[in-house]
Amino acid sequence: EHLKAFDQEVNAFIDYMFGPRDARVRGWFLLDSYLPTFFLTGAYLLCIWLGNKFMKDRPPFSLRAHLIVYNLGITLLSLYMLIELILATWEGGYNLQCQNLHSAGEADIRVAKVLWWYYFSKVIEFMDTIFFVLRKKSSQITFLHVYHHATMFNIWWCVLNWIPCGQSFFGPTLNSFIHVLMYSYYGLSVIPSMRKYLWWKKYLTQAQLIQFLLTIVHTLSAAVKPCGFPFGCLMFQSSYMATLVILFVNFYIKTYRKAPSRTAVKESHVSTEIKNGFHKDCFAAANGFLNNKKAQ
Repeated sequence: EHLKAFDQEVNAFIDYMFGPRDARVRGWFLLDSYLPTFFLTGAYLLCIWLGNKFMKDRPPFSLRAHLIVYNLGITLLSLYMLIELILATWEGGYNLQCQNLHSAGEADIRVAKVLWWYYFSKVIEFMDTIFFVLRKKSSQITFLHVYHHATMFNIWWCVLNWIPCGQSFFGPTLNSFIHVLMYSYYGLSVIPSMRKYLWWKKYLTQAQLIQFLLTIVHTLSAAVKPCGFPFGCLMFQSSYMATLVILFVNFYIKTYRKAPSRTAVKESHVSTEIKNGFHKDCFAAANGFLNNKKAQ
């Protein structure tokens, strides 16, 4: 009873802050109450802390088969979301510059259903970090990695409740495309015989940055020529994406712009921190896995 009363108070406060929710998504799994999303995020952060303590004096797990299945699953889910979003927005005649929340009818519902899967995929992707913990890749659990995972899951709970279609489609469409590339790469890189064919990993960070910039431009285009999409949501999304751009650019500068010292050049042949021009932190931030040359 106490938890139920607390749940009602929390959701009443959220409704007071943000206004009425979109009635079309009422009753959808995990959406009516914020507490499940909040508790899952808390459990994620707790697992990182307790997991590192648990693994401190234990050997790392291999998990090669688990990683292949996991990355294949995320790749297929991302491919489904990419195709479905393209088809749904095409069917609904979505305006690329600015699309409101109600003019496309059934196509809006179709987009909202795909975006629910996008929201749910963010809790699945918590496993990125759990695998890092179990494999004792603690150097990959950077601030950007944890920040990105934890905030995206919570932000998309809000998106699904208030702006589940319309202008919200663009970022997930781009991100699903990027994730098809990323997770297929990570899945293949777990297989030692495939690594010599994976020449394109250095372009993944560049693709991530282009994705963020395009999303900001698309979001602000609706502010320049309004169509009824909530202005506050546009500003929040642009601001959040800007934080990702700043953090990724910081890693890009550290990786590509600093001239390597003579010692660094000598050590580059044995170092696994930077390979093919791709910094380990960018792997961690991009929901991926950095695979060492050692067989896992």
